[in-house]
Amino acid sequence: MALTREKKKKIIQEFKQGKHDSGSVEIQVALLTERINGLAEHFKTNVKDHHSRYGLIKMVGQRKRLLNYLRRRDPKRYQALITRLDLRK
Repeated sequence: MALTREKKKKIIQEFKQGKHDSGSVEIQVALLTERINGLAEHFKTNVKDHHSRYGLIKMVGQRKRLLNYLRRRDPKRYQALITRLDLRK
């Protein structure tokens, strides 16, 4: 369920805005999306894992707040991010 160090570095490299960027909104949303997708797969086999489901709900809420912030601050970056992560259907 947790991200490996290599996978996290790969995501940071892919979404960073500058040379030393490691915590921009894009990176945070991408990391949360990866963890959410991993937990969604986990729940296919572990239906009764309600404790992890609570964590999933918290992560989805955090991602939603970050996306709302980005949409208010820079709509072009928001649109590019949701297209890149394939979030909205």
